[in-house]
Amino acid sequence: MAAPASAGGFRVPAAGARAESPGSGDRPDAGQPAPAGDLRSVLVTSVLSLEPLDLDLFRGRHSWVPATRRLFGGQIVGQALVAAAKAVSEDVHAHSLHCYFVRAGDPTVPVLYQVERTRTGKSFSVRSVKAIQHGKPILICQASFQQTQESPVQHQFTMPTVPPPEELLSQEELIQKYLQDPNLVEKYRLGLNKILAQEVPVEIKPVSPSKTFCQLSQEPKQLLWVRARGYIGECDMKLHCCVAAYISDYAFLGTALLPHRQHPVKFMVSLDHSMWFHAPFRADHWMLYECESPWAGGCRGLVHGRLWRRDGVLAVTCAQEGVIRVTQSPAESKL
Repeated sequence: MAAPASAGGFRVPAAGARAESPGSGDRPDAGQPAPAGDLRSVLVTSVLSLEPLDLDLFRGRHSWVPATRRLFGGQIVGQALVAAAKAVSEDVHAHSLHCYFVRAGDPTVPVLYQVERTRTGKSFSVRSVKAIQHGKPILICQASFQQTQESPVQHQFTMPTVPPPEELLSQEELIQKYLQDPNLVEKYRLGLNKILAQEVPVEIKPVSPSKTFCQLSQEPKQLLWVRARGYIGECDMKLHCCVAAYISDYAFLGTALLPHRQHPVKFMVSLDHSMWFHAPFRADHWMLYECESPWAGGCRGLVHGRLWRRDGVLAVTCAQEGVIRVTQSPAESKL
């Protein structure tokens, strides 16, 4: 399959390019050419592929649409970062983005991405992106890019100690296992089948499966091994950042619901999403996604996330707030 054409700040390699980058040694093919016939990640070839319409104007289409029939927030964030990256030079890297979701996305029509070259400096450059449908913005994004600079001021947290992904079952394998239980309550069976039917372009391996699929309340923390499905290979880091933006929104806000599973969810959407990119990584290699929710209240929930490379390097930090409305019992609603 031919690689997408390079545009703006992107240089995507051909399918046979060598796959070498920091933290890349977790696949059998690390550092080797992609196998013949290897399918490139749909996140690169379709989901995050934008059609140029004019200078700094692009059109994006949709691949996976959640059961809510709204556009997936991670897709809009990822596509907005793609648009911003096409409006900068190849010698800068994305270091942060801040997005506000202002309207629900319509999965029946494409999204237009309009880029404003807000500032181009010697060290930092800022691009503003509006995602537009029906003549109105559905997302506003500010992305900042930086020239590589060395500094003696460096530190990071320590990566949690967890089993490697090779010792864990995938989300699909776990669901299949639970569906074999003849005593599984029917409403849970229906819910698991719905998850299984979704063709999500992200591979997920929960570190604590018993907690992930448990219906009991627990602390608002979860650990997941994640990576893009398919092969991306070594290429411009900005592309891996765009893929990570997509991945980071999946199951993220749900962390705030873990202590409140007794309440059926009526409505849950993201309000904003921020990311900071710290170190090079491969989005098609396993990364540990450490998610926690320090606060929830006022029909909102706040979540923080960290994406760790397998070698213990902190690659990305994320934060998100969302609206969470649940069904209250008659006694609770009177309070």
